[in-house]
Amino acid sequence: MPQPIRLKDHERDARLVRRRVFVGAVAVLLLTMLLVCWMYYLQVVQHEYHSTLAENNRIHVQPIPPTRGLIFDRNGVVIADNRPSFSLTVTRERAGDWLHVLDELVAILELSPEDRALFEKRVRQGRRPFEPVPILFELSEEQIARVAVNQFRLPGVEVAAQLVRHYPQREHFAHSVGYVGRINEQELKNLDPVDYSGTHHIGKTGVEKFYEDLLHGGVGYEEVETNARGRVLRVLNRTDPQPGKDLTLHLDLHLQEAAEKALGGRRGAVIAIDPATGGVLAMVSQPSFNPNLFVTGISFKDYADLRDSIDRPLYNRVLRGLYPPGSTIKPLVALAGLDSGVVNRSTRVFDPGFYQLPNHSHKYRNWNRNGDGWVDMELAVQRSNDTYFYDLANKLGIDRMHSYLSSFGIGQRVSLDMFEESEGLMPSREWKRTNRRQPWYPGETLITGIGQGFMLTTPLQLAQSMALVANRGQWRRPRLLKNADGMSPEELIAHELLEDRPVPDDLRLRDPQIWDQVTHDMEMVMHGPRGTARKVGDAAVYRIAGKSGTAQVVAIRQGEKYDRSKVQERHRDHALFVAFAPAQNPRIAVAVMVENGESGSGVAAPVVKQVMDAWLLGPDGQLKPEYRFNEPVSLPGASQ
Repeated sequence: MPQPIRLKDHERDARLVRRRVFVGAVAVLLLTMLLVCWMYYLQVVQHEYHSTLAENNRIHVQPIPPTRGLIFDRNGVVIADNRPSFSLTVTRERAGDWLHVLDELVAILELSPEDRALFEKRVRQGRRPFEPVPILFELSEEQIARVAVNQFRLPGVEVAAQLVRHYPQREHFAHSVGYVGRINEQELKNLDPVDYSGTHHIGKTGVEKFYEDLLHGGVGYEEVETNARGRVLRVLNRTDPQPGKDLTLHLDLHLQEAAEKALGGRRGAVIAIDPATGGVLAMVSQPSFNPNLFVTGISFKDYADLRDSIDRPLYNRVLRGLYPPGSTIKPLVALAGLDSGVVNRSTRVFDPGFYQLPNHSHKYRNWNRNGDGWVDMELAVQRSNDTYFYDLANKLGIDRMHSYLSSFGIGQRVSLDMFEESEGLMPSREWKRTNRRQPWYPGETLITGIGQGFMLTTPLQLAQSMALVANRGQWRRPRLLKNADGMSPEELIAHELLEDRPVPDDLRLRDPQIWDQVTHDMEMVMHGPRGTARKVGDAAVYRIAGKSGTAQVVAIRQGEKYDRSKVQERHRDHALFVAFAPAQNPRIAVAVMVENGESGSGVAAPVVKQVMDAWLLGPDGQLKPEYRFNEPVSLPGASQ
């Protein structure tokens, strides 16, 4: 029997619909209330916070890099300045797919894959958010036009005008003033990120690095309003940056050029110091290089050419070159002998052309194989007699020699503001025991007395030793800086703007007349009848106190004679000469080293004289009035 069909329950369906409508209405009401509460929270409770966020999307704080201080020589000639240049910058946050933007940029400017890799490296380098990163410098007019035409394809890319470091004197002061370069990752970790906001260059070498804190200045800021694309619409507030201090150096362009000309293109070094102040008047290391190549990034090829050159143009021979001083230190050994009392002016030594230690068969040769006969101190210095100084070194001993020569700055850094300076080496018993694990031998004392063996010095140390003799033992640390915006180095130290490097104790001899005696003997080198540099001294219109030296590059066996024809040019002896003048009123001390020049008197001495002439003589070829002084009188006991 079929089941009866149930009729629809309209009452039940109506109740179900009403229930569902009620639940839906309640849900809508709750959601509406929740939305209203959330809107109240956002717009009322957090109004200030979100208002600030919105404002920050429209207003940005941009750093204003300070203008780097200028550098001048003593006469106001510009050595380092800043010139305007157009550069290409990329802001990653505004560029979107910035790698694609770089690809587009390389294609538009027709650049190389190496440039593309360099751009990416620079953009990836650490920097502040929204800070434009310069990737290409010194844009040409054509490059600027191409970027402008294709601006719609290059979001985040802008052409910016900025000041770039420039060295108008080029190679002249590359080793003293140095150069700036782009801040690398290692330097970025050690810098104050706020102080260097917007700054992309930093001093790398020389004065630029040592005085970075003075030259850099203080960063400024400006609040700017931008549109959705990040373009600046207006400046709301500005705090001007504090420019770096301008530096005036003791260096003299005219003297620098004269020293370079005197070297005549040969490899070598020239350093000239004012004994009264310690100011470095000229500092030449040849060959040199153009520091402008490093400012905006040197090319791989240019750097490889400099780095791989056999002449080492990047090597600062004045500060880092280590050479045996040879006979240039004989006046210092003579002074040590007189002050310690082991010899006097009348002490004589017989020179048969060699020297032998008691009970030893080894012969220590004099450069004059025939010997000079009986020799006193004046003649020994005048002739650069090795035998006399072998004997004197043996009498002094290595301990006293180490003490005296160290007090002249041999084997230590002597400068105030040249951080690249090498220490050199003044050997001692302790040094050899520590570094060679050997005792000190008497023969090593002898060759130390003529500036050979382990002893190594820089040209700067040799010039400073002459300045000390000229100053009668008063220390004036060699320095490049004359003043910074009118402040002397002493004032900078007092204001804690420059590190205080203590000056060594002055040399106080038991008899001050010893200074005059040693100066007189050095004069005889230039003006005496048997002086090794008398040809140079005879041509001078003023009195020069000097001493020649020869530094061996390769050793010569016992009994052999130096034959230049059998020695490669780069294995020949170095030529050195040190001097100060006028002898009785010293205004300049000079040290010259000519690599493989062989003869100190014949090659280096003429360079010294040309440098001194450029400093001491007036346009008429005569000694300037302020440098004139009465001629010295003969000293008691001096050789005739």
